Amino acid sequence: MKVGIHPNYVESTVTCACGNTFVTRSTRPQLRTDLCNVCHPFYTGEQRIVDTAGQVERFMKRMEAAQATDGRPSKRQARLAERQAKIEAERQRQAELAAQAEAEEAAARAAAAAAAAEVAAAEAAATAEVAAAEAAVEVVEAEAASEEAEAAEAAVEEAAAEA
Repeated sequence: MKVGIHPNYVESTVTCACGNTFVTRSTRPQLRTDLCNVCHPFYTGEQRIVDTAGQVERFMKRMEAAQATDGRPSKRQARLAERQAKIEAERQRQAELAAQAEAEEAAARAAAAAAAAEVAAAEAAATAEVAAAEAAVEVVEAEAASEEAEAAEAAVEEAAAEA
């Protein structure tokens, strides 16, 4: 160490704003401080606001102003709410489109089922007509057979009457 360039390191008395004093070593004989280990909120557990250059007052003014306008959202909150509303509107539109597509699909299925039922009814009607026609043919054939049988009987009776 060079001689003559360093300050004197002497015993110093530290005085806190709370009134506590203690002795330490420093380059100054007297020191004043706002906080010490006796009154610091971290060590005491109590909440105390230490005002440095009016910062606490400015903070309290801002808090009061914010509470006075708590009905009106900030610009950031307004942007977030607008973005959220757009997202919700898009979701709702997508849900409506999906519901509409599902309804159209259901209508197409119903129309296909109705067409299939109509085809089945037409086939049943055609089958019934064919059956009725076949029954009519059988009735006509049966009538023709009975007329032939009557004609044959009449012929046998005539032949028996001539003989």
